[in-house]
Amino acid sequence: MKPKLIADRLSERRQKLGISKLEASRRMHLTQSGYLRYESGERNPTYPIILVMAQVLGTSADYLTGDTDDPKPSSYVVDREEDPVLFRLVRETLAMPKSRKEELLAHVKELKKEKN
Repeated sequence: MKPKLIADRLSERRQKLGISKLEASRRMHLTQSGYLRYESGERNPTYPIILVMAQVLGTSADYLTGDTDDPKPSSYVVDREEDPVLFRLVRETLAMPKSRKEELLAHVKELKKEKN
């Protein structure tokens, strides 16, 4: 069974980002008319398109389909072309043991405190 997109949640997340419908369609690599049909509830996208929507809107596919009420993302996609430094950081971190990852996270939190 194909998951059903909750159009209101799509609209709500887009507005929370402060982007137009045109900008949302551009970021999702959809035609504007196609995006408008999804946001109005006129059409239901395929699951792969829902995944793209969730990534662009900083949420999860489960939130957009109503399987959870928590809008926090459940995963992130890091594009090497879009953010090469973050991509490299993730790649280097993957091979670390859990204890080293926790040390790195603690260091990142300290760096954030210093910036504020």
